[in-house]
Amino acid sequence: MSLNKQKKIAVVNDVTGFGRCSVAVALPIISAMKIQCCPLPTAILSAHTGFSSFFFDDYTPHMRDYINNWKELNLQFDGICTGFLGSKEQIDIVAEFLESFKTKDTIVMVDPVMGDYGQLYPTYTQEMCDEMKRLIKYADVGTPNLTEACRLLDIPYPKGELEPEQLENIAKELCSKGPNKIVITGLQHNGYIQNFIYETGKPYTIVEVKKIGEDRSGTGDVFSSIVASNIVKGVDIVTAVKKAVDFISKAIDYTVKIGTPVNEGLCFEEYLNELK
Repeated sequence: MSLNKQKKIAVVNDVTGFGRCSVAVALPIISAMKIQCCPLPTAILSAHTGFSSFFFDDYTPHMRDYINNWKELNLQFDGICTGFLGSKEQIDIVAEFLESFKTKDTIVMVDPVMGDYGQLYPTYTQEMCDEMKRLIKYADVGTPNLTEACRLLDIPYPKGELEPEQLENIAKELCSKGPNKIVITGLQHNGYIQNFIYETGKPYTIVEVKKIGEDRSGTGDVFSSIVASNIVKGVDIVTAVKKAVDFISKAIDYTVKIGTPVNEGLCFEEYLNELK
């Protein structure tokens, strides 16, 4: 019996030295799940942008050369994850990358990091929103929050909480743009955080967990790294989300207990050996 080769996930995100987010989160988590993590950097930062100062180096001018070398080496990936993209040009480059590297066996997960609480991030332009809509068509799995889901569909952000049927309509509409699985993340409900999971042709599922403390940087990166790793291993989306949520709850609880500043993200290292 031949052994299966070790799986590989390409992670398109920035490399941030301090603050526990993006590649600094994805690399250890995906590796702990026995999958090789191959970063494609979009920018290099000394600390994330939530800090009072940071060094920032835009990697856009080098991304195509970096990708071209991967083509020369004939690399193939079982999964590709995309996170925050800083410009229209970066989104274009990532679309080209997916065009070249996505095969019928590659699972592409797009986290369309565009905004939160009904507002786009200050750096995000309408032009970038339009490009992100293009990128979504390459995705098998999309993990927008409600703000991003509304922007991708050009519908107004709701004033109150939505009923599950309304969320299902949004998820179905997003699936018509390319993905067959959508997780609407981070929905607040009576002191709980909900993830609304929809897979084409199946009834929706809501996975909820008690909200602990304040929002922390990098939580979304922890979530998408665990979900993507599980899906690449053949785990169903609902189980993958449950595993991610359980891990994050445990890590947040510990992080709050030891008094870690919010900007420093999750102390996930404490529980890495529990991931599998």
